Amino acid sequence: MKLDNRNIIVTGANRGIGAAIVRELLKHKVGKVYAAARKIDSLPDFGDKRVVPLALDITNGGQVKAAAEKAKDVHVLINNAGIATFAALTDEKADIAADMNTNYYGTLSVTRAFLPALQKNGQGQLANVISVVGLAPVPAIGGYSASKAALHSATQTLRAELAPRGIKVSGIYPGPIDTDMARDFPMQKASAESTAQAIVKGLLGSDEFIFPDPMSEQAGQLWRTDPVALEKMLAAPMDKAA
Repeated sequence: MKLDNRNIIVTGANRGIGAAIVRELLKHKVGKVYAAARKIDSLPDFGDKRVVPLALDITNGGQVKAAAEKAKDVHVLINNAGIATFAALTDEKADIAADMNTNYYGTLSVTRAFLPALQKNGQGQLANVISVVGLAPVPAIGGYSASKAALHSATQTLRAELAPRGIKVSGIYPGPIDTDMARDFPMQKASAESTAQAIVKGLLGSDEFIFPDPMSEQAGQLWRTDPVALEKMLAAPMDKAA
C-alpha cells in the first residue's frame, strides 16, 4: 500500500499510540490525517496543516455518524481508540461493560460508518489496534482482555467479509507500550514512537498481522506455534512475565 495523497483517520489520536501514529503518518506524503478524539481540545498541536481535528466519541452514535459525514474522503481507517478497566472478571464492582462497549461495539460502530467511504474511494484499508491480550488474556485486566479478544475475532471476520470489496484488513497487536494506559504495569515497555513506526511500516506492507514491538513479536510467534503456552505466559504474575 502507498500512502501518497491518501486520506487517513486515526481514532484516539490525542495521546499515546494514536498521537504517535499521526506523527509517523505525517512523515509520508499523505493527504489529510483526521485526528479524532472525544475532545478536540485534548489533541496536541501536530504542527501540520494536513491534520484535521475531528470530535469523535466512538460510543456516541450521533458523533460517529457526523464524523463519517465529515470525512467522506477517507481511504484508511485506523481504529485506535479504547479504554481499559483494571479489574478481574470476578470483581463485581468493576465496570467491565465499558471495555466491551468501547473496544468492541464502539470500534465496530466506527467501522460500519466508514465502510462506504473505504469502498467508494478505492483501495480501502482498515486497521484495528487490538493487543496481545486479544490473543490470550491477562487475568488482572479480564474485561479488557475479553473486549480485545472480541475485536480480534471481529477483525478476522471483517477480513473475510471485506476482501470481495477490495478492502484490506490488518490487526495490530501491541504489547506493553509506554503510555498513560500502561503506566502501572511493572514491566519493560516499548516507546509509542517506535511502536507507531512499526505500525505504519506494517500498513505499508499490507500486513494482516502487525506485532509492533519486541514483546508482541515474541507473543505473536508463540501464538502461532503454541497458543496454550502464550496463555500460560500472560497468566503469570506481572513481575514474572516482565
